[in-house]
Amino acid sequence: MEFSHPMVIDPTGRDIHGEAARIRARGPVTPVELPHGVPAWAVSSAPLLKRLLTDPRVSKDPRRHWQRWMDGEVSPDWPLYTWVAVRNMFTAYGTEHTRLRTLVSKAFTARRTAALRPRIEEITGALLDRVTKAGADGLPVDLREEFCYPLPIQVIGELLGLPEELGTELRVVVDGVFHTSADAAEAADIYARFYAVLGELVAAKRAAPGDDLTSALISAHEEESGTRLSEQELLDTLMLMISAGHETTVNLLDNAVHALLTHPAQLAHVREGRASWDDVIEETLRAEAPVASLPLRYAVEDLPLGELGGPDGAVIRRGEAILAAYAAAGRDPEQHGADAAAFDVTRASKDHLAFGYGVHHCLGAPLGRLEARVALPALFDRFPGLTLAAPADGLPPVDSFISHGHRSLPVLTG
Repeated sequence: MEFSHPMVIDPTGRDIHGEAARIRARGPVTPVELPHGVPAWAVSSAPLLKRLLTDPRVSKDPRRHWQRWMDGEVSPDWPLYTWVAVRNMFTAYGTEHTRLRTLVSKAFTARRTAALRPRIEEITGALLDRVTKAGADGLPVDLREEFCYPLPIQVIGELLGLPEELGTELRVVVDGVFHTSADAAEAADIYARFYAVLGELVAAKRAAPGDDLTSALISAHEEESGTRLSEQELLDTLMLMISAGHETTVNLLDNAVHALLTHPAQLAHVREGRASWDDVIEETLRAEAPVASLPLRYAVEDLPLGELGGPDGAVIRRGEAILAAYAAAGRDPEQHGADAAAFDVTRASKDHLAFGYGVHHCLGAPLGRLEARVALPALFDRFPGLTLAAPADGLPPVDSFISHGHRSLPVLTG
């Protein structure tokens, strides 16, 4: 399989599902061109992607396994640089990944997540009060701005013990990480500013530790080896927690609300007891994956895809990059049948890869689901007449081919 005639990925993400369909139409794995002409293999077959995500011959460490990185061809002005350059469990491989994930797991426990529920309920109630006020006199409300966005950013901020004065800058830099059409100067600036915010957070927690995740990460150590996170690993782990742990939940809420308001029969299933809010969450994750395409993985050695259920004779060569096309895989007819593109909360199988799979499965998935389980029923209970205030096909997308959601979600609260 030669890397030729790649499909050029639109960095603005203006047509996520149209692009995903075109990727699928080219086969289960196809060459694509990322921003700045960077080549990768996009995998859109759900079964094949699942096998690759668990194959030990697939790495996330560019320093050891991506030929383009090792040849010095990747620089901080690349819009996706943060996604591959960080040193944390997201980009680790083998025993190094095990070490880092063990350290983070010690701090980010199921108990810590479950204990957040009362606070999530409080934040949700306060934000719904804000929505009520903003929608007074029948005025439309940007629900993404007033509800879907501030809920996860406040939760992750409190979880990390983020000083209030850093909140505004944090939002700017998180948005910048997902701005995949940024120019070179913007990309380099966001990279530097993100580290500045994280440095202030770590300094504050070293000076005054608290019952928060940042303090727990600073003190976490691996019992067998006695090692801790290095300074770079600590900063990059916090970057991962903030960016991935926030944006995915924003888009999950955004996309779930949009899907229900544009499919009133599906909302009726929930209200009349034929489906649950968990059904809504999982079907949204499948059909409207909050992360459309996740960069990057790399072939540790030549990968004959026929051995993994892929096309016979097709090989991803050692050192080549792999793009996990989650939006395409979520609507894969091979996995979900001819109606895979339909949003159906009563669908029997809602299997998806929205939070990854295997050793890199997202540690924050339980928190994202918890926030959605609290926020969605509270929103629709408070505003049973909620309707879109703008044509559904006119809502602007997030300016990113990674992040799948809407830049604004104008609604009438009813």
